[in-house]
Amino acid sequence: MWSPRAETFTRVIDAVFACNGGFLAAGDALTEPVGLTAAQWQVLGFLEHGPATTADVARRRGLRRQSVQETVNRLLRNGMLDRLPNPADARAPLLTLTRRAKEALRELGVAQVEWAEDVAAEVSQEDLETTLRTLRRLREVVAQPRLS
Repeated sequence: MWSPRAETFTRVIDAVFACNGGFLAAGDALTEPVGLTAAQWQVLGFLEHGPATTADVARRRGLRRQSVQETVNRLLRNGMLDRLPNPADARAPLLTLTRRAKEALRELGVAQVEWAEDVAAEVSQEDLETTLRTLRRLREVVAQPRLS
């Protein structure tokens, strides 16, 4: 027998998964004109803040390293990323944006702002802030080790 809280939490998970699917579809639609996917945009967006390893990107984005590596490999082949030597670990190069990637991100930024303004207009500021706080807290809790 589930507690009401556990049942509600499960409905939250279902809603987050559904939102994620919608966000990925919207991201693919936004990125398509510049020849990217939503997954590629996630990686490039992270690297906008400076060079990082594939493992850094995966860890901070909450993704599997292997899937991020596949995305990184495509971005390297497409001329969106360069590799730099990593003084901390010669086996894990630092990834950095190329000029082409920076141009794509600038173009995407304009489209993303328009999309975000349009979607955000349908939800109150208070609801958005509560959702953000709740999702951040859930991420912290889920990341804590649990006994099976």
